Amino acid sequence: MSELVNITGMSNQEFLAKYAKAGHIGLSGGITLIDRAIRRAERHLDDEKRWGRWSHVFVFQGQRADGHHWIIESDLQFVHKHISLGVQENRVTKYHDDKLYTWLAVIDLGLTEPQAKELVREALDLVANRTRYSIRELFGTLLALRHPGLRGKDNVLSRNNSLYCSAFVQHLIRKVGHDLAPGVDSKNTTPEDIARTPLARVTYLLDRPHLLEKTTTLAAKLRARVQARLKKKRT
Repeated sequence: MSELVNITGMSNQEFLAKYAKAGHIGLSGGITLIDRAIRRAERHLDDEKRWGRWSHVFVFQGQRADGHHWIIESDLQFVHKHISLGVQENRVTKYHDDKLYTWLAVIDLGLTEPQAKELVREALDLVANRTRYSIRELFGTLLALRHPGLRGKDNVLSRNNSLYCSAFVQHLIRKVGHDLAPGVDSKNTTPEDIARTPLARVTYLLDRPHLLEKTTTLAAKLRARVQARLKKKRT
């Protein structure tokens, strides 16, 4: 059975320093426009159409010679006019900003040490091969979310040598013999699918319920406003 451990009273930095380990999976939810768009799209996974909490997912590589813990992720990153689009390595300090990354979680799948090393090795191969981040495939995933019959089929906008964040993590986990979202094509996998995986041995959640309540209330107000405008137009 999967265990959920709620953690409160910690900063992002403290939380990651304590729970991040090589081969573990990281989840984040943020406040940027693209974060909100992804979380909103994940409402199709919820019976009550509530927004998802998670908009990004990555894997922990472990501590390196520089004394820092590193992650491997497929992401869009813009730093000082430098653009990184695709699978890349970053220090975990990227996620220390509590205001930008409002929710964090770490999933321990219980991988063996050889499995964790294989996962990191496969991820580094994708870095070396310059695997791209595909925005086009995100739209294919959105289509599959709206039409669940497509979820188990190939992403209709799939392209070669491209993986967005959750497709990247699902691809890696399947390489080590597991499946985070059975029945869902790798390139139709969302961060919320990974957060809900039945394979998790332990999920450590940096719990900030007041923030989730605030955004859920805001989403409900926005839906009500849109519905009222549509109703007014019809009349």
